[in-house]
Amino acid sequence: MDDWTYGGFGIYIHWPFCSAKCPYCDFNSHVSKKIDTKQWLKGYLSEIQRVRNTVGPRLVNSIFFGGGTPSLMDPEIVEAVIGTIKSSFPISNQLEVTLEANPTSVEAGRFAAYQNAGVNRISMGIQALNDSDLRRLGRLHTAQEARLAFETARNIFARVSFDLIYARQYQTLAQWRAELSEALAMAVDHFSLYQLTVETGTAFGDRYKVGRLPGLPNNDLGADLYELTQSLCDAHNMPAYEVSNHARDGAECLHNLIYWRYGDYAGIGPGAHGRLTLKGQKFATEAFYNPDKWLAAVNQGTGEKSAQQIDQTAQATEYLLMGLRIKDGIDLERFENLAGAPLNIEAQTSLEDMGLLIRSDKTLKATRAGTAVLNSVISSLLEA
Repeated sequence: MDDWTYGGFGIYIHWPFCSAKCPYCDFNSHVSKKIDTKQWLKGYLSEIQRVRNTVGPRLVNSIFFGGGTPSLMDPEIVEAVIGTIKSSFPISNQLEVTLEANPTSVEAGRFAAYQNAGVNRISMGIQALNDSDLRRLGRLHTAQEARLAFETARNIFARVSFDLIYARQYQTLAQWRAELSEALAMAVDHFSLYQLTVETGTAFGDRYKVGRLPGLPNNDLGADLYELTQSLCDAHNMPAYEVSNHARDGAECLHNLIYWRYGDYAGIGPGAHGRLTLKGQKFATEAFYNPDKWLAAVNQGTGEKSAQQIDQTAQATEYLLMGLRIKDGIDLERFENLAGAPLNIEAQTSLEDMGLLIRSDKTLKATRAGTAVLNSVISSLLEA
């Protein structure tokens, strides 16, 4: 049995266009006044067929439309993409089809059409529940629009998730407690909570370099905000099943679990990454980043820029990096099979003694304290 089958197989579709570029965003997103939707549909369908020819008739567990802003896609494109995947691959009876959406009134008006197209899960980029912070974050919707869009989505989809960003400028513990409490009252069964990170190459990154991004929390406040987040979510039966993702039992995002369980996934669209096992060898794939270049390359036969083979040691490292992010942790035998050697026993024991890991005969998991310093935990485990 190939190792990827432990995680399953998903297909990621990247729509690279947005109405505006948010100042914190380092994703591959672009503002474009003119989009040739017919050419984009043709490109996606061509790449789906290429992937099918490459990997064969694999069972598809999930489809995920990310971006960019996929809720700007014509529903007809979404329907054709889903239909082509379903006609090209065997499909799981529990197929999850997620589409990321922004909560503007225009996009919310498309929700019914997306549901008819085959989408069964919406992930909304709400990001904040007050207008002043939404403006700071460069969002185009208001808090009231977000609440109304969320209610619209709940009336159409059985599964609705949303994102919030915390550790924002000037945010206090009391403010976050009130906002998170409102979010918990809204949430159906899943949401994602991300601490604001300032990335190089973003507008926020440029401002930070010249001292024009005031009010960011220091490390102590950031840690307090994280601990408050976990405590409140636990109390509302929405525990973290991954570093930044919370869900009721059974409502976890299947597509993201494929990543974290180190399964295989095909990345289709500009800049999309993938992991594909072919004839027993695992490859890291990457598509052309620029939308126009990707589309031109697809017309020449493939949007894939590179496919680099991942050696066994690197696979084991990736599995560790991804697997310790989730509450299930990693299977120690699976790690050993990938690495060709057991994971550092002395480091495991030391980290367990410090309360950062929980170890059994078969699994290794990070504790809440370990999750808060996960990069350091993983570095210690990987030391020779």
